[in-house]
Order: sequence, then C-alpha cells, then structure tokens
Amino acid sequence: MPHLPLASFRPPLWGLRPSRGLPRSHPISTQSEPNGSAISQRNREAKQKRLRQKQAALEAGIAQKSKSPAESSKAWTPKEIVLYEIPTEHGEKKDVSRPLPPAYSPQYVEAAWYPWWVREGFFKPEYQARLPQATRETFSMCIPPPNVTGSLHIGHALTVAIQDALVRWHRMRGDQVLWVPGSDHAGIATQAVVEKQLWKERGVRRHELSREDFLREVWKWKEEKGGEICEQLRVLGASLDWDRECFTMDAGSSVAVTEAFVRLYKAGLLYRSRQLVNWSCALRSAISDIEVESRPLPGCTELRLPDSPTPVSFGLLFSVAFPVDGEPDAEVVVGTTRPETLPGDVAVAVHPDDSRYTHLHGRQLRHPLTGQLLPLITDCAVQPHLGTGAVKVTPAHSPADAELGARHGLSPLSVIAEDGTMTSLCGDWLQGLHRFVAREKILSALRERGLFRGFQDHPMVLPICSRSGDVVEYLPKSQWFVCCREMGDRAAKAVESGALELSPSFHQKNWQHWFSHTGDWCVSRQLWWGHQIPAYLVVEEHTQGDAKDCWVVGRTEAEAREVAAELTGRPGAELTLERDPDVLDTWFSSALFPFSALGWPQETPDLARFYPLSLLETGGDLLLFWVGRMVMLGTQLTGQLPFSKVLLHSMVRDRQGRKMSKSLGNVLDPRDIINGVELQVLQEKLRDGNLDPAELVIAASAQRKDFPHGIPECGTDALRFALCSHGALGGDLHLSVSEVLSFRHFCNKIWNALRFILNALGEKFIPQPAEELSPASPMDAWILSCLARTARDCERGFLTRELALVTHALHHFWLHNLCDVYLEHWHQPELERHFSRVQEAVQALRALRATYQLTKARPRVLLQSSEPGEQGLFEAFLEPLGTLGHCGAVGLLPPAAAAPSGWAQAALSDTVQVYMELQGLVDPQTYLPRLAARRHKLQKQLDGLIARTPSEGEAETQRQQRLSSLQLELSKLDKAASHLRHLMDVSPSPGEL
Repeated sequence: MPHLPLASFRPPLWGLRPSRGLPRSHPISTQSEPNGSAISQRNREAKQKRLRQKQAALEAGIAQKSKSPAESSKAWTPKEIVLYEIPTEHGEKKDVSRPLPPAYSPQYVEAAWYPWWVREGFFKPEYQARLPQATRETFSMCIPPPNVTGSLHIGHALTVAIQDALVRWHRMRGDQVLWVPGSDHAGIATQAVVEKQLWKERGVRRHELSREDFLREVWKWKEEKGGEICEQLRVLGASLDWDRECFTMDAGSSVAVTEAFVRLYKAGLLYRSRQLVNWSCALRSAISDIEVESRPLPGCTELRLPDSPTPVSFGLLFSVAFPVDGEPDAEVVVGTTRPETLPGDVAVAVHPDDSRYTHLHGRQLRHPLTGQLLPLITDCAVQPHLGTGAVKVTPAHSPADAELGARHGLSPLSVIAEDGTMTSLCGDWLQGLHRFVAREKILSALRERGLFRGFQDHPMVLPICSRSGDVVEYLPKSQWFVCCREMGDRAAKAVESGALELSPSFHQKNWQHWFSHTGDWCVSRQLWWGHQIPAYLVVEEHTQGDAKDCWVVGRTEAEAREVAAELTGRPGAELTLERDPDVLDTWFSSALFPFSALGWPQETPDLARFYPLSLLETGGDLLLFWVGRMVMLGTQLTGQLPFSKVLLHSMVRDRQGRKMSKSLGNVLDPRDIINGVELQVLQEKLRDGNLDPAELVIAASAQRKDFPHGIPECGTDALRFALCSHGALGGDLHLSVSEVLSFRHFCNKIWNALRFILNALGEKFIPQPAEELSPASPMDAWILSCLARTARDCERGFLTRELALVTHALHHFWLHNLCDVYLEHWHQPELERHFSRVQEAVQALRALRATYQLTKARPRVLLQSSEPGEQGLFEAFLEPLGTLGHCGAVGLLPPAAAAPSGWAQAALSDTVQVYMELQGLVDPQTYLPRLAARRHKLQKQLDGLIARTPSEGEAETQRQQRLSSLQLELSKLDKAASHLRHLMDVSPSPGEL
C-alpha cells in the first residue's frame, strides 16, 4: 500500500449547516449545485453566523445552568437537508458519480437504493445461490407478523434492526437466506376499525349488513389502508423477500388453518365444551389470556369504562350479611368486590377448620336479595385469614368458584349477559340494567333490608380487556378448546433437553412456569372477520331435550356431511348442517405462520429447504405466549420443532424508563425519528387517535415537554445503530431521541472520513489486489491491525447475536483508532502494544496543553527514556506524535542528558518523561493568577468533599475516586505553577538544547 504523509490527510473542516429555520422548504439540490462551490460558501457563512450567535448569547449572560437538564438535552439545531435529485428511474441503480455533499444528509444517502436492491433480487435466496462465494448453508427467519390495522413502533423497529443485521451478515457469508415478511389479520382490531368507519361514513352498524357484505368492506379497507406497515418496513431498510409476502387471511393461510383444525380434532386435541371464558362485553366476544391485562389497584379507584354511563369505583370490599336460617339474630358476613354478582350466588363457603363457623356446618343461609336458602359448605380452598373467612360462591362468574362449585355439585346461575347487562334470572327489578348500574341498585336494596355491613379500601387486581378497556367478565360459554397439556409438556421438555434454546436463558423460567400453569386454549371468537371455524352443527328434527348437540368437523361442507352421515347412520343429503358462525382466535393462525408461510400443508420446495427456521427473533415476555403456541402446534402438526433457537429481545422504554403508551404521548413512529417531525404534527397525530379527552390532555402535555422543538431528522442508519447498540438481550432498553441524534453525528463522522479518503486517493486511483498490499509505515500497520481486531470482534458479536458488541467495536474503531489512513485487514499485536505507548504520550501532551491553555500554539516536545530500546520505539512515531498531540517538532533527549530548564514536564512511567517548551508561549505573570484561581476552586471542592457526610447509598469507591481525582488535579496545578515561576527566573538559550 502506498504511504501518504499524515500532513496530506488533514480533511477540511466540514460543519453541519443550520437550516436558518427552513429545513424542509429550502433543501440543497445535488442536481443544481453539482460542484458544491455554493454549498461551501454557505457552509462558511453558516459557521460564522453560529459563532456570532454564540458570542451574543455569552454577552447576554445566557447561562446553560439556567436550563433544566431535560431541556438542555432536547435542544438541537436543524440541519439543512440535502436531497438526491439526479433523475433515476424507480428500480434503477443510484448515480454515485457526482461529488458528494459536504455534510451527511440521511435523505441523500438513503435515497434510491432500496428499489434497486429489490429489483435486482438481492433479498432472495435464489440470487445468493448463484454467487461465487455461496455456501451450501441456509438461514431462514420470518418476521413476527404485525397487526394489519396498526403501524410499527420503536419495539418493532428493534426487531427489524436485529433481524436485518443478522440476515445481511449471513448473506455476506454466502448463505442462502430467506426472510419472510407478513402481517396478521388482527380479527378484533380490524373488525372494530371497519365498524367505526362504517358508522362514521354511512351511519351503518355491522349487523345491518350481511356477513358477506361486511367482509367485502373489510377486504376493501385492507387493500386501501392496510399497507402502512410494509411501507414502514421499506423505510427501515428491511431486506425482506417481498415476493413471498404472506397475510394470515390469504388463501394459503386459510388452507393451513383449516387443515390444522381438522388434524387437531381428529387427534383428540380439540373439543367443544361449555366452560368459563374471558369475555369482553364491549366486544361481545371471548378473548385470550394474553389480551387480559391484570391491573393492580391500591384501593378505591374510579375508572371510566365503555358503555358505562358514569365512572365506576373498584378496589372496595363490600360486607354483606347472610342470615342463618332458623336463628333470627345469627348471620354470616361475607366480603365481595363484585356485589353485582350477588344474584348468582349459590352457596357460602368457609374453611372446615375455622372455629368461628364450626357450629354452623351443615346449616343453611338466607340469600340477602332473594331470601332463597343457600348451603353453608366447607372447603379447604377458602383462606380463613382473609376478610371474615367466609366467601360467597358464584360458579358462573368466577374461575375459582367454578372449581369449588364443581367439587360440591353446585349448579351455576349466569346473571350477566353477553352485553354486560343483567339476565332474567336476576328478576324484573334488575333485568336489562348495565351490570355496574345494577351494582348501585343492589347496594341500595341491601341497605334498605339492613343487611349491608359497610365497605373498605381493598387492594386488588382487576382484569381489563386490553382491546376495549372494559372489565373482563367470566361467562360460561360453549366454545372450541385446544387441549394444551400434552403439547405443552412436549414444549417444556424441548427447552429442558436443549432441543430448543431460549436466549437470554432467564426466559426459561417463565417458559416452564407458563406451560406448567396453562389450561386448555379457547379458540372461538364471536367475530365475522377471521377464519370461520370448520365445524358444523347437525340439526336434528327430533332432538331430545337432554341430548348433546351433534357437531362434525371437515375441510369442506361436503367432507363434514360425509362424517355426519357416518355418525348418524342417515343419508348425508337428508341432513341439515349449520356452520359455526364463530371464527378462530387470531393467535391460532399466527401460531402457524412459521410453516404456513413456507407452504404447509403442501410439500413445497421452500418447506423442504428452509424449515425448520434457523432462528425466531421477537420481543420479550409478551410474545413468549405466541412462541409457545407456535412450538405446541408446530411440533404436533409437522413432527418437529418449528425452530431450534428463540431470541427474545428487551422491551423498549423511553428515556425515563416508562413503557411506551399512547396515553403517555411517548409512542413514536420510527419514521418520525428517521425523517424528523414538528411538534405540531406530533400533536395532530394524538388528536387523530382514539384517546379519550382526559388521556389526550395528559399525552399532549407530555409530548410538549419531551419534544418542545419536535424531533430532529436522524435517518434510518442512526436509528438502527442506536437500537442495536443496547444490550438488547438483557434488561429493558431505555431509548431517547437525543441518543439517536448522537449516532447521526457518528454517521456524519463516517461521511467526512469517506469524503476525505476519496479526495486523498484522487480520481485516477485504482485499487490493487489485496494480496499485493502491504503497510508502508508503522502507522499503516497499526491501523490495519486495529481493523483486523475490530473485524474479529464483529464476527464474535454476530455469532453470539450480541449486536451491542458489534456496534461498540465499530464505534470505537472509527472514533478512537482511525487516524486518517487506509483500511485493510492486517494484524500485528506487538505493534499495537507499541502504539499504545505512543497513545499514552499523546494523552500526556494533550493534558499539558490543556493545563497551560495552549489553544493555538504548537510547542516543541522532547521525549526521554532511560531504556535504549524504548527510545527506539518512540523514534518510529515522532511524526504522528506531533500531529496527534497538536505540537510542533518532536525530538528525543538522550538518556543521560539533563532536563531542559523551564520546560513543562510529565512522567509517562518510571522510565519515560515528556517535556514541552513553554518559553515565549506562556506569559507567567498573566497565567499564574489564573492557576491560583483554578487551584482555589478545586481546593474548595476537595475540602467540601472531605467535610461532607456521605449520603445514604453513596458508594465509597466513587467517593475515593473523586478525592483522588481532585488531589491529582491539584498536584498538576502546583507543578505547573512551579514551572511558571521558574520561567520568570530562567530563560534558556537555544544553544542549551
């Protein structure tokens, strides 16, 4: 490699230009100013303007300390946007022959590449198979299908950043890579969106349309507005194989869902039963466990709920007396948080060993509302130390009570209807009332009858529907259930045996706990949008009242009719079949995604080549539920695990550690960080959302506080680098926009280095073959060695999937190792150790310059070592020492020579000293008072630290480090003052040197 002197590698000082308040309306055009001369002029003018503004601020006394730390961190200067405006057809390769803009602009850098990548087929495994470096290895992943109704947030962006980095690395290795994109039909969310749209635009309710007409409206909405996620993925640079894009309601997925249902039914792993389910009255549908949010309440808490006319209080324990039959003055007081379920009570239970109630065993109590006789039963599940030790039993509306009732043969009374109103079993005085309105009426009735015994604050956990915000009810419903015990055991053993690797390993505990406590999975949903259940009710003309319904399952109605004929012994043509109107839980189809996306149940080439998947990567504990479903169904249906590794990344929180929430105003669209957005636009997005007025006020206020100036344009590369730079496999990830902005600055450093190197090489430069290159100087050899080490660190990070190791290695190399030389792989550990000594000398020289405030001067420097071999080590690096230390000529002082009089001195080690000339560069009379003032200030800090009593929790090591730091700084100032006083008395002549 030809060696260029360091002096020729000093790049021009390209600054980032301010926008003069118009960042979007006056972009720089690379077409109109190809030579950049006008840009350079504006750059100089802008720099001078910044300097003038800074000086004016200082003169006006605007101190940074007057701002809060949060406000200071949010301040940012808009950058002038440079656009790529060279005419380029969509899908054509970007023209990179023009001069590069002087400053980094994400829009310029990122323009035009993605359509070309897609058109050339770079993201397809078939393309990689044709490359000369192709291996026979495959690597496959699927993107966790996001809901078609939504848009990607920062958590999704983290998933994309990690997955895209991994697939691109595998392509670089020569592997055939398949990364499948897709989206989820999101049954509940999509149906709700379309229903709202129909009502808003046409004043039509869903049930006023036929099912077929409504589904046509949903598909129309999906085609018109369901593509936002794909657009976001392209903006994020996700290198997905778009030709294989899947949707969980497309034809292939429908075939897979039906096949899975039929196979599970035939295997005895899917059945229909009447059981308690999680029910959302607002949605009129069953919901899954994962859609139930357990909200802890510290005590009395008012909540606004859908369809409830007034706020409802929760976190209260109401005490109600149940009179003992036959004893006028005897009663049993029970506590309840849900008095609206009192009409459904069928017994009162106590612990058999609770001595307070031993004399009442076997007695009967009067229901406080109806007067009906209820048994007092004993059960060891009752906790005598809670409340009064007596509990009411409501089997139709409590899972725990349902189990207790089953043990004692109690018949349930369902008193809450699907719509959240009270049923006819409650009597005319309550029937049809909203359940929380009925609550107040019931409490009034209890007061009138003298059976209300008061209420008190009661901490509790309230089940909330995450889809609607309504309180979840437990209602008995005839639904389809998947048996999970056998499949769950296999999934748990897969992790225990190591066949399935969960990373980080701490998720294994949650995995085992979930599968040891999971019940059967209710897969019925009372919706129209989704996969209609392939089950049919055989309608008999003379069905006996006590006979069970006859259900059959088939891939088609014809197949179901054949099954029904065989089951009933009657000709199929004579039978009437009614298909179950319900649809399957969305999680059912999404759990099939890793193999249905590859063509299952057909034996496709993709399924043969890329299944099982090499890796599944997704977000933390919440999607562990989805992963569990995939492992259960995948193992059962395909005979093998759908993947052998699961990589679960952290949850992304804001800089204050808060969970991203629309009601907090901190949910960010990745595009707003990539492109930048004004505060006004952020506020408009909030107003266009579905927040209630109270939440909107809070969210808007928080947004104004967090982003007073809006969000600066950071670019895709900076956002992805920031996300990958965190240890995403550990605790929660706290991300701030200011952090992403700092990585945009890092991108600018890379940009400047690239422009500088290209300028230094010149237009006629022709790269030489790598095998013909060799370092022509110690500096070249050192940087090549550092580069080789960085490449090894990156390789290790990718292999262990610790992308934070990769980003740290790259960041460290560019900022701390790259010193204006060429880059290739060359490793010389001994040279690196030598140069580390040179770097120590550089730091010492810079410290001396700072101590004496030599901002512009370039003083002469001498190095002296008592070891001859060490003297030779420095001799090879004299030129870079002067350049990096911002000094003049650098020379060596013979080992036995006396120290030069009046020069500043610093010890690198016991054997090495550095000397810096001060004569004529520093005025002792002017500088000594400044040193004294600095020393007084530091001494005051030291005295205060010694006198102060350590605060609680303060680490003693930190305190000692601060003490040592202050004492070291004082020592440096004393030494500097001594040198300056000596200078006043001694003025050495050049001949003495």
